[in-house]
Amino acid sequence: MSRLLRSRRTLIAGAVVVVVVGVAAGFALFGGDSTTAATTTTTRGSTSTSTTSTTNPLRGVIAPLTGVRDVTSGAARRPALTIKVENTPMARPQIGLDQADVVYEEVVESNITRLLAIFQSHVPGVVGPVRSVRRTDQGVVTPIGGIFAYSGGAQYAIASIRTAPVTLVDETRAGDAMFRDHSREKPHNLFAKPAALFAFGGTPVPPPPIFAYRGSHAGVRGTSVRHVDVGFGNGYAVSYDWNTERQSWDRSIFGHTDLVASGVQESPRNVVALFVNYSGGAGVIGAEAELVGEGHAVVFTAGHRIDGRWVRPDRSRPIGLRDASGAVLRLTPGQTWVELAPIGTPVTAR
Repeated sequence: MSRLLRSRRTLIAGAVVVVVVGVAAGFALFGGDSTTAATTTTTRGSTSTSTTSTTNPLRGVIAPLTGVRDVTSGAARRPALTIKVENTPMARPQIGLDQADVVYEEVVESNITRLLAIFQSHVPGVVGPVRSVRRTDQGVVTPIGGIFAYSGGAQYAIASIRTAPVTLVDETRAGDAMFRDHSREKPHNLFAKPAALFAFGGTPVPPPPIFAYRGSHAGVRGTSVRHVDVGFGNGYAVSYDWNTERQSWDRSIFGHTDLVASGVQESPRNVVALFVNYSGGAGVIGAEAELVGEGHAVVFTAGHRIDGRWVRPDRSRPIGLRDASGAVLRLTPGQTWVELAPIGTPVTAR
């Protein structure tokens, strides 16, 4: 009887080791940094164990909207989340913009600017202030889908965004996903909670890339520059200064460093100026940036200026960037700010 029990115990121990080996191997396959796998051999009631180590240096996924590796793989499980953010002096300090993957700056009525902040690889706790939708917005979000969060808007603008393949969440529908900060004045005090907004669901998951990115060892062809001015009207001009240490563009607006509430300066890896026509006239109520067709583009990346073209044959596709030779213009992996500049807007660099 004791011999039979010993045999059963040996078999059970061997089975447990096999399970452990299987789990360890699975972890290595799906993204463990380094995994130790045990191999057990049983011979006539005795066991011996040898250990081997496997390493997966490419764990995680490439976040589609930044080109940066996401070691958490969270970017593989989320749609895009676009939040409409106010950009007036009364809105400052803004919250959460430093964690956006892409930020679009568009011209609205009275030639002020407003932002569309797109989140996917990061989920900040709070973003805002949240403001209303405009006609331009559906042209930006149509290629990536996902969720679009806003405070409300004119009926013509709401009708426009309803044509985009997005899950719409406004203040009346948001529930706990939006809140009013009563330490600030209305209407500059509505804020969003991205984690709660992601719970509303959206497709596709993950979104398609907006831009192409170059490899870490690829060179950059262009003119070396250190300072950029984008001459939006009505006092909303912005500037960017190349930060050699951070390898990014430090942003300023209203003559001051552009800081979010945490004290972090807005400093994207790339600044893309797209020269576009605003139907109805830039700065006119109800105007819309025409984002299908082609036009002049200027890209600032890795301390360089590159002149080229933007091309978009239809609304379902993202805007493509081409250099002067027609080749795909690749950005530095990381955050990108896109300036939807009315044709004729002065964009200068030195």
